[in-house]
Parts: sequence; C-alpha cells; structure tokens
Amino acid sequence: MRVGVRATGIARFGKRPEPLVELLAEAGSAALEAVGRKPVDLLVVGSMAAGTLGETGNLVAALSDLLGFESVAGYRVESASATGAAAVHAAALAIASGFYQRVLVVAGEKMTGRPTAEVASALARSLAPAEAKAGATMPGLAALVAQRYLGRFGIAEEALDLVSVQARATAALNPNAQFRTPVAAAEVRASRPIALPLRLLHCSAVSDGAAAVILEKGPAEVEITGLGQSVDVLSLVDRSDLTTFRATRVAAQRAFAQAHTSPRAASFAEVHDAFAPFALIDLEDVGICGLGEAANLYQSGATGPGGRIPVNPSGGLLGRGHPVGASGIVQIAEVARQLAGTAGPIQLPTRPTIGIAQSIGGLGSHNFVTVLARGAAS
Repeated sequence: MRVGVRATGIARFGKRPEPLVELLAEAGSAALEAVGRKPVDLLVVGSMAAGTLGETGNLVAALSDLLGFESVAGYRVESASATGAAAVHAAALAIASGFYQRVLVVAGEKMTGRPTAEVASALARSLAPAEAKAGATMPGLAALVAQRYLGRFGIAEEALDLVSVQARATAALNPNAQFRTPVAAAEVRASRPIALPLRLLHCSAVSDGAAAVILEKGPAEVEITGLGQSVDVLSLVDRSDLTTFRATRVAAQRAFAQAHTSPRAASFAEVHDAFAPFALIDLEDVGICGLGEAANLYQSGATGPGGRIPVNPSGGLLGRGHPVGASGIVQIAEVARQLAGTAGPIQLPTRPTIGIAQSIGGLGSHNFVTVLARGAAS
C-alpha cells in the first residue's frame, strides 16, 4: 500500500471554548488551505463521544456545511480512543480501493466543560460491560496493568516518572500541545495518587482538540506504507497476559509486513501513552525493543529527541493532550510532519525516513499501527 499524505491540520489541544464541529472545521480548513482548497471526493469524520460529551450529531453533514462542501460523500468512524487512527485507515483503504482519489479525514473530541464523573462514564463505555458495571474505570484498570508490568520485570515505579518528564519536556516545544511547562521527576512523584502506582502526572488529561489529514492516490513526499489493526477480548480477566497488548502486537506485525520493513528500521515513533506505563508496553509491543526493555531506553536517553529512537517528539498524549477521538489521527499527522521536515520547533535533529504511529482503543481492545515513510516525491 502506498497512499500519499498531502497535508495536515491541527486545532490546538487544551481547554477550548468552541463546540466540537468548529474544532473539526478548524483542523479541516488548515489541511484544505495547505492544498489550495482542492476538492475532495470523500469526507471521513471521527469522534468517540460526539453525542454524549460533544452534544452534537450528524457530524458529516454539519462539518460539510462549515467547510463549504456541496456534494461530497462521507461517513463517520468510531473506535473508542483509537477513533482517529481508525478514520485514517478507513480513508486509506477507500483510496486503495480505487473509488476515491482525494480524502479529507478529520477527527476530534470536545471533553472539557463536562463533570469529571460524566467524562469517566463516557470513557468507561469502551470497557467490558461487566467490569464497568462493577465500578471499573479506565485509570483503575490501567493501574492493574501497570502493577503487573512493573512486577513481572522488576521495574521500579520511578521508571514511570521518566516517561512523564520526557513527555512534558517535548510538549513544551509544541505550539499545539495542552501542557507547555516541563516537570521534574520529583514533581511527578509528588503528584496525587489516582490509582497506585499511577499518579496524576502519569495520566493524560481531559482535553479538547482536533486534527486532519488529506490523503491522495499516487506518489507523495510522505506516504502511508503499512496499515495494521487487531482486536482483543474486552475483559481484562479473560486475557492471558496483562503486561502486553496482544492487539498491538498483531497490528504491528500486519503493518510492517505490508510495508515490507521491520520495527528496527523505524526512525522514531508516536505511541499511545494515555498512561505512562503504556508507553513502555507500546514500545515493546511494536517491536522497538524486547519485553521489559523499554524502561532502559528511557533511562539511557535513547527515546529523547536526539536519541537512537525518539518517542513522542510531539509530547504524546501525556504532554500534547488526549481528546480521545483526535489522538490517533494527530499521531499520524505529527509523523507525517516529521518525515516532511515541517514539524517546526519539534522537528527532530535528523530528518527521519520511517515513522510509526500506534494507537489504542479502549483498554487495549482495538489497536492500530500505521507505518509512514518518505516517499518517491520526497
């Protein structure tokens, strides 16, 4: 598969006063302007909780109106916190099918301004019904995963602090990030407990934002070369291993096989770090390193912007923010910008050639891996 990424657009993440559809239009308009507002054949829109948190529906028609489209085809995609990645995959496959030549993909979420309990309830809808009914929350189950992971590999809790420190340090350079102030390891360790071993600064925050990409058929400066996705059972109690996400491992295998490359060839990665331990698990699951080895990468500095394998140079979900429907697509947009050399203040010192975007839906139940590379037109 070779589908070109022609343009990207990002509506800054954080606490935004605009309604969801206006955030989507902001990101979509930025991408359209980058290609001279050429017409698109298809509009793909993603949002996890538009009807509950965003208080809006019929997103394709509403967004089409704001963007000034007249007769575009369109549909909405949803896959929990991997919605943005799912929308890009659907659009890329639509182009590969030959039915469409140019597709605008926009995904986002409006989460702030709602009571915390309401947000938690909306997110819990992506969990196994029996676990949610018993009172399980996303942070609570993530804490169980973290406990198992740290215990299995004998890793100290302080390793999680390094993930958060790096995320905030890189986000400080990203003009689209929610958090622009670095933090020290001592601040992370002193932040209030959420569900031990997870503390406040180990967890991504409620956020608003949107992102967009324009995909086209044919050679381009940046191309999507591999797509992979997989599901796992919803319930954690039914999984054989909580220290790895099987859905990511299968998705990665499929994506790299399609791209005819390997994880070790990647220049950098944008991974789903909704919780600090997930960043470690993600790196191992996509094949960047072996099981239990990701903490050493962080401790050695290999994951920093100038390291051997930079991780989340945009700040990731922990630093950039996590408007759930947008996170999967903004990862792909950030990878595309790095490959094109247009990432601005967060551009890596050496322009990369291959990048990975990895996204988690729910608590590891529907995961996506996208491989992008500098293309023939680069």
